[in-house]
Amino acid sequence: MQVGLVAGAYRAGEVLGTIATLLAKARSSGTPIVYLQHESDEFEPLKRGTATWQIHPEIVPAEGELVIPKRASDSFYQTSLRGELEARRVRHLVVTGMMTEACVDTTSRAAISLGYDVTLVEDAHTTWNGRLPAPQIIEHHNATLADLVHPDHIIKVKPAEAVNFS
Repeated sequence: MQVGLVAGAYRAGEVLGTIATLLAKARSSGTPIVYLQHESDEFEPLKRGTATWQIHPEIVPAEGELVIPKRASDSFYQTSLRGELEARRVRHLVVTGMMTEACVDTTSRAAISLGYDVTLVEDAHTTWNGRLPAPQIIEHHNATLADLVHPDHIIKVKPAEAVNFS
């Protein structure tokens, strides 16, 4: 989650804390951690190099953790993500962050189509109030993504306390 997106996001502090806990668990197990950092010339809070573009200080990458820039909701689109995951032999992704209905949803769907299994952490992604209230958006996407059908891969939706890195 980036500084410029956190302001006004539903349960932002709670979600940041949950992600920080997951990061600690992943780091202690030696699980590779990859950050995706959105950049946009059109949306001021995500202009590359600005203070609001930075990863939020509560979940800042540790030394050596990969940060991949992206310009689309799909984190695989025109990025090095797939190659980096393949190089690390990663086949299962744990997805958290913002925004539920954009980057979280699109990346999760793309991942199963590209051959990855996904755990979507139901209490570690968020959004702003939009056409629908944020809690409704989050609930809808948790339910919808859990019900997606794919012949070879799955999106499991579970709470952070049930996520195991091993």
